[in-house]
Amino acid sequence: MFCQRLCKPMATIKNVQPLSAEKLFDLLKTGFADYINGKLGSNLAIDYAHVYDEINVLFPEVIEGPALNITVTDVELTVTLLATETDYNTALLEENLVAFLTERAG
Repeated sequence: MFCQRLCKPMATIKNVQPLSAEKLFDLLKTGFADYINGKLGSNLAIDYAHVYDEINVLFPEVIEGPALNITVTDVELTVTLLATETDYNTALLEENLVAFLTERAG
């Protein structure tokens, strides 16, 4: 598969609530930007794309295309780093997304 070669290994969070992909999508849209911008002291623009149980997280001002993907199941949320070929510190974005998800769903 394409992602097995080019994507960073995943972080997995137990979906204790459990949150559906739709509810998580709404939660991200209403809370993640404030959360990460508060942590980083920044003003990042963040976009989201949601199809079925997959949510892509985009940072269009600093990374071209989707940066992170969240796969939602009844049991867990799996975060995959998609933007592996960029100069931007994507590990910091992933770390903050995982922390946000752990706080809200774990």
